Amino acid sequence: RRLNVRVNIELLSTSNPVHKKDLAVRLTDDTDPFFLYNLVISEEDFQSLKSQQGLLVDFSAFPQKFIDLLQQCIQEQNKDIPRFLLQLVSSAPALDHTPVSLNIVETNPFKHLTHLSLKFLPGTDAEIKKFLANCLKCLKEDKMMLEEKLKKTEEDLTRQLSYTQQSLSEKSRELDKLKNEWTSYTTALSNKHSQELTSEKERALQAQTQYQQQHEQQKKELENLHQKSIQQLQNRLSELEVINKDLTERRYKGDSTVRELKAKLSGLEDECQRAKQEVLSLRRENTTLDAECHEKEKLINQLQTRVAVLEQEIKDKDQLVTRTKEVLDATQEQKVILEESMEEKQRHVEKLETTIKSLSAELLKANEIIKKLQGDLKTLMSKLKLKNTVTIQQEKLLAEKEEKLQKEQRESQEMGQSLRMKEQEVGKLQEQLESTIQKLEESKQLLKTNENVITWLNRQLSEVQMAKKLDSPASAHAGGKAAVSPLSMPDRPAFHSSGISHPISPLYAFQNFLEPIHSKNGNSQCPVQLNSQLLKPSRCSDARTVPAAGHTANKENGDQLGLESKYFKKKDDSIPLRGLSQNTLNSEYLRPYLPAKAQPPPKAAGTPTSAYFPG
Repeated sequence: RRLNVRVNIELLSTSNPVHKKDLAVRLTDDTDPFFLYNLVISEEDFQSLKSQQGLLVDFSAFPQKFIDLLQQCIQEQNKDIPRFLLQLVSSAPALDHTPVSLNIVETNPFKHLTHLSLKFLPGTDAEIKKFLANCLKCLKEDKMMLEEKLKKTEEDLTRQLSYTQQSLSEKSRELDKLKNEWTSYTTALSNKHSQELTSEKERALQAQTQYQQQHEQQKKELENLHQKSIQQLQNRLSELEVINKDLTERRYKGDSTVRELKAKLSGLEDECQRAKQEVLSLRRENTTLDAECHEKEKLINQLQTRVAVLEQEIKDKDQLVTRTKEVLDATQEQKVILEESMEEKQRHVEKLETTIKSLSAELLKANEIIKKLQGDLKTLMSKLKLKNTVTIQQEKLLAEKEEKLQKEQRESQEMGQSLRMKEQEVGKLQEQLESTIQKLEESKQLLKTNENVITWLNRQLSEVQMAKKLDSPASAHAGGKAAVSPLSMPDRPAFHSSGISHPISPLYAFQNFLEPIHSKNGNSQCPVQLNSQLLKPSRCSDARTVPAAGHTANKENGDQLGLESKYFKKKDDSIPLRGLSQNTLNSEYLRPYLPAKAQPPPKAAGTPTSAYFPG
């Protein structure tokens, strides 16, 4: 059930013997004088209540927060679905002097949240008597106050009555006087008006006769004027009818022209809107194309730098190839001397180890050069970023200009022409890009071939060193004049004529190995082609085996073994490389890179080694 309850909150402070503050809350019902529930909360009780119910307020701020919650309940009490409720819950079926709990509940669709729950004790007989006595005392005081107010109001009203009665008698006398004066005044006025009326009637009759005479004269004059004006108007009407016919004809013609012009105008407006849409779309495409152009320019700059680096590397490698050719010529001249000097193999192995050390030092130097190039690349990238900032500023200026162009509709045709020109420029740029991409791909393929050659040579070097250590006793036992096996190592050539006294590079050995593949007497010759993926032998009509001792230079046939001509150009500023001699590598080292069909059969023990290349 619902009740209207009065809640009294008092803050009691006691100073004897200790200064304390207590909060006293009292629940009463104005309709039921025996409805009394009390609650006294001290500071200690509040601390336990705070820990039990998880309150975040101190004792000093608690009364005000409690009052705020009660005010929210008062505001929500007239609503159908109140948000805040004040619940008085009792364990007994009726409120019959049993402890009750007062809950302040917030309702929502999910859950009923109790913000505060306070337990009230019912008032004892003495407390009820005291409360009733206080109520009686308050009522008596109110009654005395009301009686005093009644007496004062009665006295005031009697005074006002006597005063009003006196004023009424005076006003009634004044009214009688006014009535007498009014009657006399009305009789005098009526006499005056009757006399004035008779005089006015006479004047009106005289004026009427005068007006009738004037009216008849004016009527005759007006009739004459009217007939003249009718004749003039008829003449005018005939003229106006003729003019009207002409005007109607012109009007019909004008309407037809207006309709045609409206149709043309609607068509022109549609075309204008389409042109505007096309201009907007072309501007968007222009912005996208500008962005793509900037990105492609960046890519072109990067690719140009890479192409320049690759071209420089290719030039360096051309120099290496020319130097290896020169070394090859010298090695072919010293071939006979190398076959006779088999006893000096051990010394040559030691010298080869020194050459490997020198090669590693050169590789370290090359790594340092690469690091320097990377630093240069970073500086170039910073310059590119500066260029990008400049281009962004230029784009902002372009955007401002485009806003001005939007206001000027007359320049739409010029915009179309400029857009076409830009499309042509974009097409040219795309063609340039495609050409640069093709050049890059070619340079990448060349790089891959060079890298594969270098890796293959490094592998061959390691295999040769291992094979030397294993098969040096066997080759010494076979005799000094036997054929050179693929695992044997020749002596280092001493190039007295050319002035070369250092070891031969792996590139030199590989070039020397590639050139004498063909036999001296073979008519159908098959060059080995170097690809970016693997060293693949090209197919020929015949396949011949050539003894290792009888290697001949492929220069006699003018064949460069599948490499491009730019790798074999001789340069004046060439520096000789260090490496191995030609006989350190042989056809058996190419077996991992040849197809399964192209690999030669296994060599029998004691037979001379021969280079095998398939047709």
